[in-house]
Amino acid sequence: MAGTFEDWQAIVETKARYCRLMDTKDWAGWADVFTEDLVLDSTPAGGYRIEGRDEAIRVVRGSIEHAKTAHHVHNPEITFDAGGQGASVIWAMQDRVEMGEDRRAAVGEMGHTGYGHYRERYLKCADGQWRIKESQLSYLHYDRHEA
Repeated sequence: MAGTFEDWQAIVETKARYCRLMDTKDWAGWADVFTEDLVLDSTPAGGYRIEGRDEAIRVVRGSIEHAKTAHHVHNPEITFDAGGQGASVIWAMQDRVEMGEDRRAAVGEMGHTGYGHYRERYLKCADGQWRIKESQLSYLHYDRHEA
């Protein structure tokens, strides 16, 4: 059975929470949008590959805890697995990051505005919630903000 409209909507809401919770620095809430065995891969965007939800939260939090961020996603392309318990999703995205004073020297910029895509795998978990199992970020365009 393919996914239902309710499943489609739940995936969209999961990603909306991902953006809001990261931007508001609600790390416990943000952790809940992922499976425990999350793979977070931003190597196509010049970043890092992290395995495990707890490690991903630790690394991302350390990078943007004091940054001002705004993440937007658009136009989800959702393909459900035959069994309806998994889905592949591509999101068009834009992010704006103003680095905190603590990170500017380390990253060599004041911040950036990026445009690209998330390519993700979602699983419908035992509690009925859709969560992100794999997330890959790539940029098509990256505007670095200099001091």
